[in-house]
Amino acid sequence: MSKINIFDTTLRDGEQSPGVNLNQLEKLEIAKQLERFGVDIMEAGFPASSQGDFEGVRAIANTIKNASVTGLARAKKSDIDYAWDALKEAVEPRLHIFLATSPIHMTYKLKKTPEQVIQTAVDMVSYASKNFPHVEWSAEDASRSDIHFLVKIIEKVIDAGATVINLPDTVGYTTPQEYGDLFKYVRENVRNIDKVTLSAHCHDDLGMAVANTIAAVENGATQVEGTINGIGERAGNASLEEIAVALNIRSDKYPYTTNLVLNEIKRTSDLVSKLTGMVVPPNKAVVGRNAFAHESGIHQDGVLKNASTYEIITPELVGIQSNNLVLGKHSGRHAFKDKIEQLGYELAEDKLLEAFQSFKLLTDRKKEVTDDDLFTILTDIQTDTSDVKKYELEAFQVQYGSSNLPTATVALTTPEGERVETACTGSGSVEALYNTLEALIKEKIHLTDFNLSSVGQGRDALADVHIKMTVNDTPVSGRGTAQDVLEASAKAFLNAVNRVFFNQNGIKKETAKI
Repeated sequence: MSKINIFDTTLRDGEQSPGVNLNQLEKLEIAKQLERFGVDIMEAGFPASSQGDFEGVRAIANTIKNASVTGLARAKKSDIDYAWDALKEAVEPRLHIFLATSPIHMTYKLKKTPEQVIQTAVDMVSYASKNFPHVEWSAEDASRSDIHFLVKIIEKVIDAGATVINLPDTVGYTTPQEYGDLFKYVRENVRNIDKVTLSAHCHDDLGMAVANTIAAVENGATQVEGTINGIGERAGNASLEEIAVALNIRSDKYPYTTNLVLNEIKRTSDLVSKLTGMVVPPNKAVVGRNAFAHESGIHQDGVLKNASTYEIITPELVGIQSNNLVLGKHSGRHAFKDKIEQLGYELAEDKLLEAFQSFKLLTDRKKEVTDDDLFTILTDIQTDTSDVKKYELEAFQVQYGSSNLPTATVALTTPEGERVETACTGSGSVEALYNTLEALIKEKIHLTDFNLSSVGQGRDALADVHIKMTVNDTPVSGRGTAQDVLEASAKAFLNAVNRVFFNQNGIKKETAKI
């Protein structure tokens, strides 16, 4: 069976989703989970885009030991140099360099002739290969490029030192047959194609990213690129979890293997969803909460008699476990530590103590503590930025009645250590609370999105709030979890504002579209 390499770009292409802005700690948590998931290559970011992205890529490169870490670069020496500085300490550093090859991009964006594009690509790949043992070259907008021009430029960049050739469907335009034919033609007509790995990178604008990726595999691609939950610009990227499960379930049709640990899928999906604030749709394939739900009486009857009647994927395959009571209020620290290790977390002693205390507080208020609850506690602990100056919630109170004007009173500690307090009204409880917080905070704030969901089920479930806003015209996102909806809302608001203090230099100045 042929081996397919998995290239994950959640931390680069995925983070370019509107409203997503991960700080360094959050990127590290996702990177460590991707390593547990078994990806072969992880694209940690775009080092030249900002100091924050540079530091994030370097931290991941210095931490990950069981995957090759790569960074993106434009066809510029300065980008390549930034990437090398960020990645040189990695176990297996690699560079991902891109340059547009379609007529529309060369004419209107690059303003270069085809000959100039070829020369630039050759020069930059040659320059990068002096340091990087692996250089991936992407023909941006390959699916709308002239096939004969593609053959010509691919041959030359391979001669210049490229080890991977990526043919992206940058705007999600192509169809499975067209994309498969593209790979077949390149494989049969590029004289030195046997020296490189062929890679597929698909966007989902027409809903065909996964199908296009598998078509590429059927026609010679031995590396696939995508993101967890399919996040990314516009309609997103190919969902790696869907590709992985499709190859596994239909191994009769697709005789390919990967290094992915399939029972890590759900945990990886949940972590990415929580930290990015991008909620997984209930009907999402493989990881949506309805993926294994059967409401139809006929379906229920069939599943009870034999699960395979309507269930081609078992919940256990992707790591979905029953949410029975896992720990109780009388559970000790040793049992708690064992449980979090089972969940895949490694906490320093101070973080372990903090997590245990949060767990104990939760058991006083919640009858059953599930894996989902623990996952929420542990994620919040691991990505806490308590050592950074920030706004902290001291106390709040909201008065609401069907015939009264909602009024919120809030006390905060500012980053300078000053205690401030005020009260404001609003049309509803959340608006009154947010109006009050905004009145206490010096920054210019504009809320753009508010999303409320529950962690688990039942009336005592934790409330999980994700918001998007601009702080001093900088787009940020925030999240907050608590049993009380208003407390979770306040935490999410402050979490978003405080990201500006933690990540002053981390806002991307450039984005890349491949």
